[in-house]
Amino acid sequence: MNLIPTTDSAVDESTLYLAASPHTRAQVLTSPCPVPATPGVYGWWFRELPAEINTSGCAKKDGLTLLYTGISPSAPPANGKAPSKQSIRTRIKTHYTGNAAGSTLRLTLGCLLSDQLGIELRLVGSGKRLTFVAGEKVLSEWMAENALVSWVLNPEPWVLEHQLISSLDVPLNLDANAHNTFSPTLKAARQSARDRARELAVVPNPGVGGR
Repeated sequence: MNLIPTTDSAVDESTLYLAASPHTRAQVLTSPCPVPATPGVYGWWFRELPAEINTSGCAKKDGLTLLYTGISPSAPPANGKAPSKQSIRTRIKTHYTGNAAGSTLRLTLGCLLSDQLGIELRLVGSGKRLTFVAGEKVLSEWMAENALVSWVLNPEPWVLEHQLISSLDVPLNLDANAHNTFSPTLKAARQSARDRARELAVVPNPGVGGR
């Protein structure tokens, strides 16, 4: 396991995070799943970039480029509600097999790759959710070829995530990442896709994601 200690030590948490081994979609979806069902922080590494991104400041290894960091669970609600019971296993599987309504990463990738993959964001079902409909499977195929994920365990992942976004160049993150030079481009691409979807008719929910 890639375990990050939370006590004071000389261990550089960013170094451990960057050293964690990336896994492919096929590896993650095997049984038993190699991703532990625990809190932690994960990183998404890409073979092919989903857009023209200046990656000169991004972490790279073995032909892969780190573009996104995420956590599970999120920080406990300040209003006293019960904290999330999700783990990095459930969250990573959602990114690999779900849809744009439940995965910020899939939403981002689909918006950036829409022309290349021939997919389009649409309102589905009751008209309150946005997905790429049948395009979710196409997006999953692209991710299977190009998107790998690594992870480290941490009981308070939201603390480490803040540190990582502040210190690393992760262009596909939006929250707390307004300083990133790719942020305006990403925001515009996502907003444009949403605006276009709202101009189109609502389509039936196909009932499947990107499996």
